[in-house]
Amino acid sequence: MRERTEKCVVTFRTTTGAMAMEGLCRENNVPGRLIPVPRSITAGCGLCWAAPWEAREAVEALVMKEHLDVDGIYAIIL
Repeated sequence: MRERTEKCVVTFRTTTGAMAMEGLCRENNVPGRLIPVPRSITAGCGLCWAAPWEAREAVEALVMKEHLDVDGIYAIIL
């Protein structure tokens, strides 16, 4: 079983927003991946970006720089 660690989770209103985040993170070498939204969080679409907690600042900077339409940014144990 995989060890549960704190993650930075970004939720989106639309699937298009989640896909845009994935592309931008890959282009900018920001770690993470798309996952289904955890049950403890509600979101407009069923996908979210989960990144290691250590990448939180890079994730937030990318969201601000690119004016991404996010639903929320959370710290959660996954």
